[in-house]
Amino acid sequence: MQYQYLSIGVNDSADNVIQHIDKELQQLKEKRINYSIKVVDIEGETSVLCNLEEEGLFSKKTSQYELLKYHISNALADYIIQQYEERLLIRIINSNYGYFNSVDKREILEICKKIIRNDDKVFFNTLFQIRRRNLIVKKLLEYFEGSNSIILDGFVNFRLKDYNKELEEIIDNAVDDFLIEREYKEFIRLLKYFVEIQDSKFNVVHVVMEYDDNYMLLDEKKHEITNECIQEFVTELSEADISHDDLLVSSLITLAPKNIIVHNWERFKNKKLLDTIKNVFSGKVVLCDGCDICSIVMVKTDSKE
Repeated sequence: MQYQYLSIGVNDSADNVIQHIDKELQQLKEKRINYSIKVVDIEGETSVLCNLEEEGLFSKKTSQYELLKYHISNALADYIIQQYEERLLIRIINSNYGYFNSVDKREILEICKKIIRNDDKVFFNTLFQIRRRNLIVKKLLEYFEGSNSIILDGFVNFRLKDYNKELEEIIDNAVDDFLIEREYKEFIRLLKYFVEIQDSKFNVVHVVMEYDDNYMLLDEKKHEITNECIQEFVTELSEADISHDDLLVSSLITLAPKNIIVHNWERFKNKKLLDTIKNVFSGKVVLCDGCDICSIVMVKTDSKE
């Protein structure tokens, strides 16, 4: 009986490491390859010992040892991502972006985690997830070519430079998103202030979206007031490139209505515009699910087509 083994030095709970390894090594059992996992303490340091036990020719055992290294590398890659990734993100944020305060850093970290989890289901983020994991697996396999003993903390800190670069890129993108969002929040705060200091000219204003990205504004008596609302912006419109979206927001701020009802809101191609209106007029915006105004506009638009 001969043994071939890998030793994994751990500082955290050995049980968690064993769970990852044992789950991955179940595939060896399916190939009728025997192995054992145990925890050993050597001079106060805890290691997980993975033994491969097999009778037969050396070439056959070597092939099985390669399988052992491959499966353990996959298991350790998953463990590193689960246990070390957030720590690495925090360390890089503190190192590269130390000028942010603790609250900002926490928000940047949450954006990083959202990108890594791929909460928005972005296809390329999925590919990057796979690539980051493969980077770790590759480095582990390269390491095990020259040694059968590894200390995870040292490996993560000194052998995963490419992986750390990937995390740095994620953090850079997260910081960009954070700054854009902070600017947007400041913009919303400023617009809300303008609304607060205005006298309300209408109790209700109806915003009606049409198919051509144009909009109509109606007063509470359902009379159209679009032209008179934008009249004061006509000069600016001729001198600068002011979009329909900008005109809509500017008109509503000038009118400062107590309530806004948005009709045919699903036609908003610019969803950020609708969010902006809801944020600036917080608690005053109602999204209409269908009414006579919606129907009239639909008939009007269909007749044009």
